[in-house]
Amino acid sequence: MKREQPPRARKVAPPSPDDTAPSGWMRWREVAWHVPRLLAGLGPLGPRGPEDGPPVLVIPGFLATDRTTMELRRALARVGWRAHPWLLGLNTGAKKDTMDALAGRLEAIYDGRPILLVGWSLGGMFARQLACRHPEMVRAVVTLGSPFSGDLKTNTNVREFYERVAGHDVNMPPFERIMTKPPVPTLAIWSSKDGIVAPSAARGAKGEVDKSVEVAALHTGMVVYRPALSWITHEISVFLAEQEGEAPKLRPASAA
Repeated sequence: MKREQPPRARKVAPPSPDDTAPSGWMRWREVAWHVPRLLAGLGPLGPRGPEDGPPVLVIPGFLATDRTTMELRRALARVGWRAHPWLLGLNTGAKKDTMDALAGRLEAIYDGRPILLVGWSLGGMFARQLACRHPEMVRAVVTLGSPFSGDLKTNTNVREFYERVAGHDVNMPPFERIMTKPPVPTLAIWSSKDGIVAPSAARGAKGEVDKSVEVAALHTGMVVYRPALSWITHEISVFLAEQEGEAPKLRPASAA
């Protein structure tokens, strides 16, 4: 009688580092790197840049405020954007009224010209949702290190902390989560040096973005590291020129 052999266990390939959240110590490296740069957030919180510059709304990430994104708004203002803060205080995660509050900011800024949305980390995920709801007021969406793609349970190393602070499962925000790509041009800026988010999560998969660009910066560096900010503002202009057929009409602050 022929003896049956037990089925062999299939070898499971280890997850790619590109798809896996950075280790915990990388998270603390991000914090340590950012602390000496906190003074960059000082200054008036109002709009920056030429008054007639094209409008951009900057949305901060989780546990960040308009102080955190001050250097990013300054960089946008220097090249000619009229950069607006979100004015909603500390970002403690998705709330039932988050989309309504952001829609209110859009309406307050909107002057007939569509608004560029630039969101860092969680702010980029909010920007994508906002653009899905109000595409008529949005020019394009730019995400900076935002984990909008892949498994939200594993694509960052702050998921458990987020759920404790925000008070909800990361896959169940207190508003309808629209899963499709926003119906406006979408640029994803990501970094292989990111200490919080898996690179592929911030880069996006085919069909989720129109373009992805890598920048040499840490996660926090995308909003405070000047060399990275110069590259980011340049890539935004290149992207809009590609999408719109001409470069955005910007008047640098020094010439305004």
